[in-house]
Amino acid sequence: MRFNYKLITSFTGMLLVINGVFMLLCLPFSIYYDEPIYSLGLSGLITAVFGSTIWYLTRNNESRELKKKDGYLIVVLGWLSMSVFGSLPYLISGSIPDFTNAFFETISGYTTTGASILTDIEAVDKGILFWRSLTQWIGGMGIIVLVVAILPILGIGGMQLFIAEAPGISPDKMKPRIKDVAKRLWFIYLGLTLSEMVLLMFGGMSFYDAINHSLTTMATGGFSTKNASIAYYDSAYIQYVIILFMFLAGTNFTITYYGFKGKFTKVWSNEEFRNYFTIVIALSVCIAFFVFSDQWEGFEKSFRDSLFQVVSIVTTTGYVTADYTAWAPFLTVIFFLLMFLGASAGSTAGGIKVIRHTLLFKNSFLEMKRQLHPSAVIPVRLNGKAVNRDITYNVLAFVMIYLLIFGSGVFLISFTGVDFNTALGAVATSLGNIGPGLGSVGPVYNFAHISDFGKWLLSFLMLLGRLELFTVLMLFNPSFWKKY
Repeated sequence: MRFNYKLITSFTGMLLVINGVFMLLCLPFSIYYDEPIYSLGLSGLITAVFGSTIWYLTRNNESRELKKKDGYLIVVLGWLSMSVFGSLPYLISGSIPDFTNAFFETISGYTTTGASILTDIEAVDKGILFWRSLTQWIGGMGIIVLVVAILPILGIGGMQLFIAEAPGISPDKMKPRIKDVAKRLWFIYLGLTLSEMVLLMFGGMSFYDAINHSLTTMATGGFSTKNASIAYYDSAYIQYVIILFMFLAGTNFTITYYGFKGKFTKVWSNEEFRNYFTIVIALSVCIAFFVFSDQWEGFEKSFRDSLFQVVSIVTTTGYVTADYTAWAPFLTVIFFLLMFLGASAGSTAGGIKVIRHTLLFKNSFLEMKRQLHPSAVIPVRLNGKAVNRDITYNVLAFVMIYLLIFGSGVFLISFTGVDFNTALGAVATSLGNIGPGLGSVGPVYNFAHISDFGKWLLSFLMLLGRLELFTVLMLFNPSFWKKY
């Protein structure tokens, strides 16, 4: 099968045009706060002009059919090109003058990881910080899904792109047409973002801080406008609002849609959602008792800090209200293990995902039954329905490859001179798109001290994690490039 390179280039140009427009949308904040506008303005123009030029040169294409391979290539090239051009505001403004650091910060935004190299966030111009938050919001649901909604207008089918980019095992279609699915997803995404912004403003946040934190909460990204992250706001109300929306952002958007429609029975009957909810509540209560007995800060405060950190790590948001590495050592181990959990498939969260863990455990227990009854047909069931064996094999392969990449990443980054805890935390948090890790990249530190090689390695891991491994790894398979 031949690649439709002309269509791939045209689509990449379209993505860059949209990227440039989003940059220009940050200008009102620079103007309002009396900051220089040339960095965002020039970056937006360069990106939009370059994108529109390559789109114009490749717009006339005889074949408008988008093959599955084309979809995978567009997604990877789209994320990389947006990250390269998304670095321009940092470089031109001088807030991050080094390209390696600027690219790291940008791809950390688009992949909703939240790992940062900025040592003094509050000193950065407000317009640039808004762009930083916006990169996470764009990457949260995926700009690919946004553009899929307009592909039919251009005469191009978008199912291949949606499958390549959408998180989880497979999208649960709310309506038959992919255009309608994408529109509904973005309607929910935008509606929740605006709702959180209003609630945060009621809690005393300024409009600027509220919109930034709403953008990065719904993206499960975790970039904050404050050096101390959410710990800056000593407000139970604000923290509980953010907990709620982090949890919603980590919920399958199809389930959220059913909730808005009042179909609560359908929501609770979903096995992944029940497991996700149970894990969050059970762990939060257990950890709260240990924190309360150790620190004596009052049970409500202990429960709130525990719940906040559990939800933040499970949903791969990465906000911080407390340094969980300063708690009991075994609690640090629990939070490290949570970095491999992930929230729901079909959400903006990263990680392995609850549904994969559910299928993995079910298949493991059923394997013992199969050993006792080798002639019996015992399928894995999810939500009362038998799961296709191909999906089970896919889950097993995904988890195995995920752990293999994690181990390889720890081995490679150890050559940069970081200690073992830092190596474990940096790789786990990058691959899981979480943000804070362990050691010198823990909740109260950042990634500024990591070597250039380490930052490029972690950037690659962020992309792998955001695009669910296979989308990127397929490009390294020689058979992917064969023409047949």
